[in-house]
Amino acid sequence: MSSLFDDQQAAQDPSADLGRGSRPLAERLRPERLEDVVGQIHLLGPGRPIRTMVDKDRLKSMILWGPPGVGKTTIARLLAKESKADFIPFSAVLSGIKEIKTVMADAEKNLRYGRRTVVFVDEIHRFNKAQQDAFLPYVERGDIVLIGATTENPSFEVNGALLSRAKVFTLRGLEVEELTQLVLRGLAEMQVNAAPDVVDMIAQFVNGDARNALNLVELAASVAVDGQVTRESLEGVLERRMLLYDKSGEEHYNLVSALHKSVRSSDPDAALYWLARMMESGEDRMYLARRLVRMAIEDIGLADPRAVEQAIACQQTVHFLGEPEGDQALAQITIYLAVAPKSDAAYQALKAAQTAARERLAEPVPLQLRNAPTRLMKDLGYSTGYQHAHQSADAVVAMKCLPPGLEGSEFYQPTNRGVESKIRERLEEWKKKREATA
Repeated sequence: MSSLFDDQQAAQDPSADLGRGSRPLAERLRPERLEDVVGQIHLLGPGRPIRTMVDKDRLKSMILWGPPGVGKTTIARLLAKESKADFIPFSAVLSGIKEIKTVMADAEKNLRYGRRTVVFVDEIHRFNKAQQDAFLPYVERGDIVLIGATTENPSFEVNGALLSRAKVFTLRGLEVEELTQLVLRGLAEMQVNAAPDVVDMIAQFVNGDARNALNLVELAASVAVDGQVTRESLEGVLERRMLLYDKSGEEHYNLVSALHKSVRSSDPDAALYWLARMMESGEDRMYLARRLVRMAIEDIGLADPRAVEQAIACQQTVHFLGEPEGDQALAQITIYLAVAPKSDAAYQALKAAQTAARERLAEPVPLQLRNAPTRLMKDLGYSTGYQHAHQSADAVVAMKCLPPGLEGSEFYQPTNRGVESKIRERLEEWKKKREATA
């Protein structure tokens, strides 16, 4: 494999594409064959799922799920080309049901003449339910091969009926080594040079996005000095310092660890600094949001039950606003979590309960906790001894809910910090009442 955007026209007559030099670099270097695509070996390599579909001429409808700039559109075009099918691109932003029905009618005519049609829907998650449903009968009958592309989880963004008729393939961000190949190819196309450390900086900076890598090469080439792209000229283009940051290596995890431990240590200034470091290094904002949600659950827990609500609100805000507006939401939740009371009691409680479930005898559910919808079950003692909490004055009953072998176990040990101090008092009060009524 040579490059994600390898250009087969370079070996042809230059007059074949007189406007080639004016096209964006990423478009100029788009591959012409499936085997020229760099990355996605788990799908496109010999014997892998998509490659096998093409080799056996059994192209099926699919959803390509992955981050931006990993080749979703390119792969869809090449699948149509190598399957000798017509390729019809759709934009979920610009197309409606009327356009869908028009194209479907043409696809039906194509099929009568023995020609297949690949309908490619970019950003399929932006289609509403009615628009997605409009494809269903044509996909079911085999009139079209539908290829949808999305950066969002198809489980949440694509209708179940359509999802059940299309195979989901997950595309990955390109590795630094793969991006390095693209950067070198782009530099050669732009007729400029760069030192290995500058090439590596570009490959790391773009966070697995091949399109961004070539766009950055094109931009850097415009300010090259004597045909050389330097670190200084590159930083000047970006208008910010490029921090050494391997998003898949040790430094990535070091910074995540520093952010997490600063929040846990209730140090908002340090937490903000490490957050800013990751932002300035081009970290995926949704990744940061996910990590902050985890901190809210793991380190604040029930000491401040609103922490997870605020963290999820932050995640939604980042998703809705994007960069740079969403960055303020990340900063806000980082401060909130850092200054919140801390407790990992719920985290430890689950671990203790999982250990008990894994290592202790799996006792049957006590009879008093079982429903008895049939007379046979009632005769067997199901539900006997059940005490309905709402029929008690204070909704506290003495009924045992753990199996006999675990009776008296207390997995959850609330702290005396934040809201958990009140939870502790409440549990102690309930314990006394149960003992008094037992």
